[in-house]
Amino acid sequence: MKDVSAGIIVRNGKIFIAQRPEGKPLPNVWEFPGGKLEPGETLPQCLKRELKEELDVDAEIGEFIMNTTYGYASGEFRINVYRVHIPDDAEPKLNVHQNAAWVTPAEMDNYEFPPADTDIIRHLKTVGL
Repeated sequence: MKDVSAGIIVRNGKIFIAQRPEGKPLPNVWEFPGGKLEPGETLPQCLKRELKEELDVDAEIGEFIMNTTYGYASGEFRINVYRVHIPDDAEPKLNVHQNAAWVTPAEMDNYEFPPADTDIIRHLKTVGL
């Protein structure tokens, strides 16, 4: 099983989501930014690194929210979700993704997410931000 970290970045009651690029696995679907754990990293270190690489933000990794597992043809993934804070004046840059949006949990129904994110979205709608 591969471990992945994902970040829930909240600002003004909305969550940052990003659209995966063409030509990559799961093209054009929306996701919570993050990525795969590298050897020697903790999950928070992984998330901090991925957010710097993908969005050029210096993130403060907060509380662990939940994890969920999902099996794709390429293998089984455990997605470890954390609350993330970025400075109020920081605007994420799209170094990897093609689009971004700030949405409420209810608005996530208007975006296509990968099946692995279903439990995360359900949790955000139920528990809130």
